[in-house]
Amino acid sequence: MEFLSVIVAAAAAFALGAGYYSALAKPWTEAAGVECDKDGKPKGGQSPAIFALAFVLQLIVVGMMRHVFTLSGIETLGAGLVGGAGIGLFFISPWIALNNMYGMRPMKLTLIDGCYATLACAVAGLVLCLF
Repeated sequence: MEFLSVIVAAAAAFALGAGYYSALAKPWTEAAGVECDKDGKPKGGQSPAIFALAFVLQLIVVGMMRHVFTLSGIETLGAGLVGGAGIGLFFISPWIALNNMYGMRPMKLTLIDGCYATLACAVAGLVLCLF
């Protein structure tokens, strides 16, 4: 059942990302410096492989979250939500900030991506504790 919870939690985080980045597509592409065509779509398009790899990477993160939750005794919905948000806010977001800082990327990009990491991990943590 734990493996299924990881898949469902990663799917929930992935779906959240689809909505989140769709809503913030324009500010994100501007902050990331992605060149877009006249319709606002990234030039050259995006390969489906990018989305498949993104899901696999989210499976890895959520799988490790499941492991940490098990070791820490995190089982309730509230603890899953807070634990997941903490992972996103205090582990993943600072790493994003570090990479963006050295890459001289705008703070706006860090805020957009860091907020998604925090929200996605919170949702994944919540879903992990449903099973």
